[in-house]
Amino acid sequence: MLIQVTARERWLYSLINFGNIITMQAFSAYVLFFYVDVRHLPAPWAAAVMTLYGIWNAVNNPIVGYLSDRTRSRWGRRIPYIRYSAIPLAIFFLLVWLAPFDGREQPVALLAYFAPVIFVWEGLLTALITPYYALLPEMFTTYRERTLVALQMNLMQILALIAGMALPPLIYSRLGWPAMGALFAVLALVTWVVGVRGLFERPEYAEASLPLVQALRATFTNRAFITAVIAQTLRFFGTNILTTGMAFYAKYSLHADESVTSLLFAMVFVTAIPFLFFWRWVSHRLEPRGTLMLAYLLTGVAALGLLVARSETIYQAAGVAAVLGAGVAGLILMGEVILCDVVDDDELRTGCRREGMYFGMSAFINTFSQSLAAVVFGLVTSAYGYNSALALQPPSVEMGFRVFMSIPTFVGMLLAVLSLVFYPLHGEHLRQLRAAMAQRHG
Repeated sequence: MLIQVTARERWLYSLINFGNIITMQAFSAYVLFFYVDVRHLPAPWAAAVMTLYGIWNAVNNPIVGYLSDRTRSRWGRRIPYIRYSAIPLAIFFLLVWLAPFDGREQPVALLAYFAPVIFVWEGLLTALITPYYALLPEMFTTYRERTLVALQMNLMQILALIAGMALPPLIYSRLGWPAMGALFAVLALVTWVVGVRGLFERPEYAEASLPLVQALRATFTNRAFITAVIAQTLRFFGTNILTTGMAFYAKYSLHADESVTSLLFAMVFVTAIPFLFFWRWVSHRLEPRGTLMLAYLLTGVAALGLLVARSETIYQAAGVAAVLGAGVAGLILMGEVILCDVVDDDELRTGCRREGMYFGMSAFINTFSQSLAAVVFGLVTSAYGYNSALALQPPSVEMGFRVFMSIPTFVGMLLAVLSLVFYPLHGEHLRQLRAAMAQRHG
């Protein structure tokens, strides 16, 4: 059944992503600082909780995706998760920043508060986000629609990233942490409540589902999914390297103050915004596979510039950050779009729409990029003599962070390109797939 998608529905769908990202960014950037430095939770305890949190985050994505694939209700498969997670999710985001205990006097009580609150918050976030992304290929069935809404989603994402990184210090330093949590919770809740008004589901997509074992087998024997998700994981490995190392790079390789870290991130984000439009133009000429391969190459080559940017001035590093932003725009634009083709291809193979399983399993596999980036961080910093206990680092550390920021990122992006060499949904195969889908659902 053909349902025409309106501009209003595209923008309302995209608006939800602002609430998703602004809360995720504020949490990831400041939660450890708040609990360890402000509330004085012992750092090893906090690290242990966050390690378990990462495992929980990885596991619950495919679980929620699979459950949403099999949900049958008069409100649909995905929309109930989004609608009924929004209010408790906003409440638990606020609770994250309302910790009533001081770790110097009541460390066990603070730990007992910290762990369950963030675990429930993350579970609710997954219950909203995984069905949200699963709606992308269902609501928007043509390639042109998908690239357009991906552009709009990622405009919201970049604005949310900037706000989630820059605004919290301005708010908590003047009004306190609870005020920051309340403001962000209300802002996110408004985007979720307003955005859900633009969501719809196609009834014919919920006609069948696969049992768990059969669903897992079909997912992990799908060559298109495996090659695409390997490329995505390598992409996240590279971008995790960049975000993890930027402050170290500015301090030890450029010998600059903390404000330069913000400048470099700002160059990445600001440059990415206009390049979203460029990459959408490219995507209609090179298809998802070719567009991503070009964006991976540009990002990897740009990262090599961090190896040689002169420390006497920040202009070279800022220029490299701008080129990185141009490449990253292509990665974030096409990341979900390429999975939409995988879902369509899977429907022709299995007779079922399994967006939840694919987007959930992709999120599960992508979490391993964080661990890989952490391992590389440990190896490189140890090899170049970095020691956090030292007041003055050895001269070799300057080159160490240059190497960390550039070489692993370049290698990760190059391997992502090589993975997509084996991605089958391109050229005539992709044209036949889209023709079959248009005939099936047109």
